Amino acid sequence: MLREQLAGFLQLSANELEQRLPNSTEALAAAHPGALDPSEAESFYESEVGDGHLYELAAWHLGSADYIADTLRLQSEIAHGQHLDFGGGIGTHALAAAQLKAVDHVWMVELNGSNRRFVQHRAEALGLSHKLTCLRDLEAAELPKIFDSLTCLDVLEHLADPAAQLKCFAQRLNAEGGVALLNWYFFKGHNNEYPFHFDDPAMVNLFFSTLQDLYLERFHPHLITARTYALR
Repeated sequence: MLREQLAGFLQLSANELEQRLPNSTEALAAAHPGALDPSEAESFYESEVGDGHLYELAAWHLGSADYIADTLRLQSEIAHGQHLDFGGGIGTHALAAAQLKAVDHVWMVELNGSNRRFVQHRAEALGLSHKLTCLRDLEAAELPKIFDSLTCLDVLEHLADPAAQLKCFAQRLNAEGGVALLNWYFFKGHNNEYPFHFDDPAMVNLFFSTLQDLYLERFHPHLITARTYALR
């Protein structure tokens, strides 16, 4: 279904889409040769990558179906009420959350305008537009002040200051029963496979000390890298 939705949104034939997906990661990396400066991260993901991020994310999702299925199962166990999907990409987790009875509304925050438009396209096709809102950032006036649950997957390693993002989440997460679903990968790869990941040791240390100060990990039985947290 993802292939059909992406081809329709980009007005490509199935063959044209299949030709672009295998090289999407290399094409995205070519958009910014070398490591990404922290000061450039926001503008890069919002303005420079364009539709290239759609191809790259779609290819990753199609090639990581088992892992994504596990994170969707975990999300279904924690998502409820007003749910935030931060850095929602092509919307797989946001759309899944919108289908849960325990979720009143999904608020997806995503810098990239192409991604937001594609998620809205997918939501309309699935009849979920009434339950999912896509916005640029957490400063949007439409957003609730407090969220009952939040998902932030494969995003924190792309942020110049992930510790600050943890603090922001703590301010917006419900202290009574709020749950955050998070993961991270502060590693550029053995052969620089992930040039847009930040890995500065001081940044990583600050991230983990902030995580330990503000959050308490909750056990879940799934053998995956994603973790769930409540506020301390």
